[in-house]
Amino acid sequence: MSPTLRTDRLSLQPLTDDDLPDLVALNGDEEVMRFITGRALTPVEVEAELPRLTRRERGLGLWSGRDADGFAGVWFLVVDPDDESAAEIGWRLPRSRWGRGLAVEGARALLAHAFETIGADRVWAETMAVNTGSRRVMEKLGMRQVRTYVGEWEDPIPGWEQGEVVYEVRRVTSSRRGPSPPSG
Repeated sequence: MSPTLRTDRLSLQPLTDDDLPDLVALNGDEEVMRFITGRALTPVEVEAELPRLTRRERGLGLWSGRDADGFAGVWFLVVDPDDESAAEIGWRLPRSRWGRGLAVEGARALLAHAFETIGADRVWAETMAVNTGSRRVMEKLGMRQVRTYVGEWEDPIPGWEQGEVVYEVRRVTSSRRGPSPPSG
């Protein structure tokens, strides 16, 4: 079972079926989904994904974040299918929470969980090169860009031609524990 994680402003609880209304609203916002699907998802599409989203393995999965004002977004940490010592991290927040540092705050809690509890050696994230907001979050987490590639897509999203970027951070193996992302 994935644990509840707490930060100064957030409570991150494992995603459940009860989070469906918040997910429908979040994924139904075209601007939130701009660099993910390029369009808002329908309630039926979101509900169809829920069983996959609430699945847990090795203490990983998706978390629903709440702050003093309510639903603050979702964060995920999933096993890398090509490397069991690695995990992919991500986040998606309602526009009303953008620019407050919550994406970084929640992701730092997941990074600590990945390195200190799960024992991951590496955590990585991926986004479109044009998604400067997510790239800034990755950099604030101490992640470094390690790759850029241009994929082929059935339904390309505007900006696809600039490619996808992959960032990563590795577990510190010296006397310090966990990642050492910069403050901010």
